[in-house]
Amino acid sequence: MDPLIELLRNNSNRSPKEIALALGLAESEVTARIAAAEADGTILGYSAVVDRLKAGDRRVTALIEVRISPERDGGFDRLARRISKFDQVRDCFLMSGGYDLAVIVEGQDLLDVATFVSEKLSTLGGVLSTATRFELKAYKENGFLANGGGDEERLPVAP
Repeated sequence: MDPLIELLRNNSNRSPKEIALALGLAESEVTARIAAAEADGTILGYSAVVDRLKAGDRRVTALIEVRISPERDGGFDRLARRISKFDQVRDCFLMSGGYDLAVIVEGQDLLDVATFVSEKLSTLGGVLSTATRFELKAYKENGFLANGGGDEERLPVAP
């Protein structure tokens, strides 16, 4: 992977000046390469990794395993793209194994996710089955320890 892209991937908050120093490049070259990567779709966007509990975010997240029927001359792509366009869908991946797509969705509550699955996702032509698993607690997200996951103290041992 391009070292510039790797630096941004690990911390997109770095300034072009910091990246230029780290890579031994001119700041103008770094700025131009970032702009080119944004323009050609290599960089899709930027986001902060947020401790949702500390931010007061009470939305629920679910992993939905989806089995779909591949289409002639399109395989899984057309239906996967259609599913990806729903506002509730945060991520959608083609998977190997017992199901075809891993769909990560967010909703205001359990009922919101259930309604999405029953009224939107499972009713699409080509969707054969779904299995929904709700996130209970995040320990690590996007490479960052969540919920103050620093050094753990040892529990006291009682005789």
